[in-house]
Amino acid sequence: MPPRRAITGRSQEPRQRFADELRLLRATKGESLRQLGAALGWDWSLFGKMESGQTIGSPEVAQALDQHYGTGDLLLTLWELAAGDPTQFKERYRRYMALETEATGIQKYSPSVVPGLLQTKAYAERMLILGGFAPGAELDQQVEARMNRRDVLSSDGGPQFRAILDEAVFRRALPDREEWQKQLKHLNEAANQRNVTLQVLPFAAGLCEMSNTDTSFLRLSEGRTVAWVETGYDGKLVEENAGVERLQFSYDRLRDHALSPRESAEFIQRLLEEAPCLPLDSK
Repeated sequence: MPPRRAITGRSQEPRQRFADELRLLRATKGESLRQLGAALGWDWSLFGKMESGQTIGSPEVAQALDQHYGTGDLLLTLWELAAGDPTQFKERYRRYMALETEATGIQKYSPSVVPGLLQTKAYAERMLILGGFAPGAELDQQVEARMNRRDVLSSDGGPQFRAILDEAVFRRALPDREEWQKQLKHLNEAANQRNVTLQVLPFAAGLCEMSNTDTSFLRLSEGRTVAWVETGYDGKLVEENAGVERLQFSYDRLRDHALSPRESAEFIQRLLEEAPCLPLDSK
């Protein structure tokens, strides 16, 4: 069953709820971000970042906002809950996945693993187990959800999808040789879809932009682009134009170093031909 919605309709996740309340209080007071910044003596951009969920600020800022809005200790209490919230990454990622289903175009750079939209079932299962899921119903549920996400690429009117995959992605094989070959075949087949372009960033390119940052761009129907940036410890949804533009410039420079789509297809094909000759798996 889907989670029960709060009566207010606002998020039940502490960090997002904190941001929701900040936006609502400012809107009710009829202030702009610049007016709020001038009234409290902080740069107005801080409050914009707090309202978008990019940061929660400091307890001093929360206290000042409580005094400004006459809300007692409400915002400080919400700040404390947000500061200790372990689910903040999950909510931001859920928002990203919701936007992904609406995107008309997706660009992706992966420095170390096959992107979720291109994973086989065995690869997805392995990644989730490495991420902490134990075999069982919850793992099966997560694998199924990831497989369902792939449908966005093959559906009618699916988005244009471009992925730049570091060569490291292809050098970290699955333990099961047969399953790894299936994953390579799936990448090969995906590259032949009319709306999918795959490029390999070879080791020979040397040190390049975004060297350790998994990055995605979603071009949305209303014309704007948002980005998702993920490290091994955290993820961030970037919606401000300046931030997205900086990331896009880095992505474009990175693409200049990648193999062409044709050369990349040949690279994957060579790996497929070599796969049967790999040594037996070590258990």
